[in-house]
Amino acid sequence: MSQPAVQVIARGPRDAAENAAAAIDENPLLEGATYSILEEDEDQGIWRIDAFPTTEDEAEGIAAILREQGELDVVVEKLADADWLAMSLSGLPPVEAGRFFVYGAHDQGKVPDDRVTLKIDAGAAFGTGHHGTTVGCLEAFDVLLDKGETFAKVLDVGCGTGVLAIAAARTGSPIAVGTDIDEPSARIANENAAINGAKCEFYFADGLSDARIAQHAPYDLVFANILAAPLVFLAPEIANALKPGGVAILSGLLRTQEERILEAYLPLGFKVEQTIHHDAWSALQLRKG
Repeated sequence: MSQPAVQVIARGPRDAAENAAAAIDENPLLEGATYSILEEDEDQGIWRIDAFPTTEDEAEGIAAILREQGELDVVVEKLADADWLAMSLSGLPPVEAGRFFVYGAHDQGKVPDDRVTLKIDAGAAFGTGHHGTTVGCLEAFDVLLDKGETFAKVLDVGCGTGVLAIAAARTGSPIAVGTDIDEPSARIANENAAINGAKCEFYFADGLSDARIAQHAPYDLVFANILAAPLVFLAPEIANALKPGGVAILSGLLRTQEERILEAYLPLGFKVEQTIHHDAWSALQLRKG
C-alpha cells in the first residue's frame, strides 16, 4: 500500500531558507526532490519552502534538513485523498515572460493574440512555467530574440514539461530536442509539443552522449534548468555540446550557488552575459568563447 501524500512546509528567515534549499540540492538522496522557495511576507522577512516528497524516506530527509537550520518552523501535513496537483494547478494564473504567455487548460479563454502562447500540462513532470527558474530562462531567451539572435539547433537538458524547447520551436528553431532522466517527463513533454504544434523531440536518456542527442551537436543554444549539483557535473558535456559562440542558459540554482556554477563554467571558456533573479532563484546566460 502506498504512503499517503504529504507536504512539508517550512517558514523562517531568508538565510535559513536558502541554506536549507542548498542542503536539499546537495544531498544525493534527495536529487529528485520537488520543492519551491519564495518570499511569503516581505514586511516580516519570512520566506517559505514547500516540498512535495514522493516517498516516506524523502519526506523524512527533507524535514530533517529543514529542522537542522534551527530557525525554520517546519510542519508536515497530509494531503487530502484527491488530485491535489490538478487542484493546485487550476489556481495558478498564466505566466508572462517577455513575448511568452504560458497557460494551463483552465485559462484557455485568457490567451492573447499578440504573444507566443504555450499551453503546458504539467502532469507528473516539473515545469508549469510558474517557477522562478523557468521564468528566468524564458526571459533570458526573450532578450536574445529581441537582439535578433537565431538558434537553428536547441537542446533542453532536464526538459520537464518541455516548455523551454517548445518555446524555441515556436520562435523559429528548426531543431529543438530535449532529454530527461525521468521517463514520464519525456512522455509529457512530447504530448505538450503536440498540443502546441511544436516540432520538438523529447527523449528519456541519461546524459548528453545518447546518440539521439549527439546526432544534432553542436548546438547553438542549450537550456539546462536542473539543479546546481548536476549543472556542475554536466559542465564539460554542455560545453562540448555547444558550438563556439553558442549560448547556455542555466538555472535551477539559488543566488547563493551562482559562484559555484561559474567556477565550473568559466574555466571552460564561458563568459557571463546576463543574470536574472526571481525570489531566491537565479538564471545565468553564458556564451561559449
